[in-house]
Amino acid sequence: MASGGQLPIADGRRVRTVVLTLLRRHRLEYAGVTALAALAAIAGLVGPFVVGRLVEGLTVGTDAGAIAALALTMLVAVVLQTVFTGLGTRLAMVLGERIFATLRDGFMRDATAVPISVVESAGTGDLLTRTTADIDSVATTVRQAIPQLAVSIVAVALTFVAAFVTAPLVALALLVGVPVIVVVARWYLARAPQAYLDVNASYSDLFGSVSETMDGARVVDALALGDERIASTDGALAELWHRRYRIVRLKLVLLPVSGLAYTVPIPIALLWGGYLVAHGLTTVGAVTTVTLYAVQLTVPIIAIVRWLDNLQLGLASLARILGVGGIGPDRVEGRARPAGPRVRLDGVHYSYPSGPEVLHGLDLELEPGERFAIVGPSGAGKSTIGRIIAGIDAPTRGSATVGGVPLTELPLAVLRREVALVTQEHHVFVGTIADNVRMGSEGSTDDDVLGALVVAGAREWVDGLPDGVHTMVGSGGHPVGAAHAQQIALARLVLIDPHTLVLDEATSVMDARAARSVERALGAVLAGRTVVSIAHRLHTAHDADRIAVVEQGRVVELGSHDELLARGGAYAALWDRWSTEV
Repeated sequence: MASGGQLPIADGRRVRTVVLTLLRRHRLEYAGVTALAALAAIAGLVGPFVVGRLVEGLTVGTDAGAIAALALTMLVAVVLQTVFTGLGTRLAMVLGERIFATLRDGFMRDATAVPISVVESAGTGDLLTRTTADIDSVATTVRQAIPQLAVSIVAVALTFVAAFVTAPLVALALLVGVPVIVVVARWYLARAPQAYLDVNASYSDLFGSVSETMDGARVVDALALGDERIASTDGALAELWHRRYRIVRLKLVLLPVSGLAYTVPIPIALLWGGYLVAHGLTTVGAVTTVTLYAVQLTVPIIAIVRWLDNLQLGLASLARILGVGGIGPDRVEGRARPAGPRVRLDGVHYSYPSGPEVLHGLDLELEPGERFAIVGPSGAGKSTIGRIIAGIDAPTRGSATVGGVPLTELPLAVLRREVALVTQEHHVFVGTIADNVRMGSEGSTDDDVLGALVVAGAREWVDGLPDGVHTMVGSGGHPVGAAHAQQIALARLVLIDPHTLVLDEATSVMDARAARSVERALGAVLAGRTVVSIAHRLHTAHDADRIAVVEQGRVVELGSHDELLARGGAYAALWDRWSTEV
């Protein structure tokens, strides 16, 4: 199922299937954790038993030897309980790490396979939340909640067994709180999963709002949108507060009621046991032992209630993480391969999901090796055309092909060697410069990497680094400025070697000096390739072989810079306006 405009969320059946599969896969380790928990619980039961025997002995008479033997027994039990608890905790933590590693690896495979079009329609905040907050919640649940729940459940079960073996009539007092706990737990479990899903969705909205504001800081500043962005974030925070408060209300019922349920049996055991002793139906020692068992039950029951709540958060987060794996591909790969580098758009219409049509019957054919510019007013559909040419989006109607094959029917690995999109967004991954450059071309040698960096204009900068192409960059590594990061991205393209590049203002967010440096590098990278420039600044269009003027999703003019100026139409008006502004 889906949550609003966000990414899908796995249903309960899918979550249960994954959990049971993981437990079966690690059943031996889980059995070991349960066995050690049982041994620790059994050792813990010795203390109340010994105290009961001691009380009984003092009541009817005993000697120092018997007391010493009971004390030694308790000491041995405490030591054994400590050892078994330590071993069980260690094994539980190792098991938790293994299960979490499996989930994390699966999520990373799923997340990196999510189509760009799906991420953009859902918003980056949702995926960001799933990769951070949801992963952390699942980690806590797997590492602590599941093992602790197993240990606590075993301890409660064995304590009840021991109480009934010791004195069945007195042990009936321990059952007083069971119906209350069952009822309040069922009430809570019917409401908590959806409440936590809603909270996590609100975190996605909040992260998305903050992330968009940070990424668009220059636009916010330039257009004085600060108050609007603050209002957006305040709205997301308010919604998160209301949903968090709903969980608080659930806990305000669960915790006090369950607390009452597991403390009331203690005085009832004493009163009921006193009544039975008075009528000769049990002994003082038995009442003491069962009452101590009732006291001892409070610790694992508190743990069960506490981790039960954490389990709901973990399962809600797991549903969101598994939901990423339920996203289908946005394309059906075919077997045909391009017969050449010619890119064509024939009768292309395009509509965004739940939105109006933005392109209306476009016909374009790119000549191999030409420089083609797309210009037009904001919102005309320029970037959408670029995304279709790059094979990111498929036309709603019509066709977009390269070498006669629909772009979106090519496997991504093949598509990116045909057509690649270059934007102002770039990322340097943690690793060496060589690792960053050879992404997508894993078989490339260091010499190939150096050659690509030369073409991208970055050789001089790289040679000045401590370890050259083996210098660590990314988070915690050598700092990389915007211009150098873009050069690394361009070097990647040199190795991948696509015949067609779509440039969506690759230098628009850089300062003038950095932009000039990267544009010089672009000139070398683009040599011999078909280049489609989404030109927001018309100096880019000036040097193009052909220019398409787009207005309201249609090509209204097509020709060279001089031809379009001579016509005195839409392009000439744009050029005059832009020339005046600059």
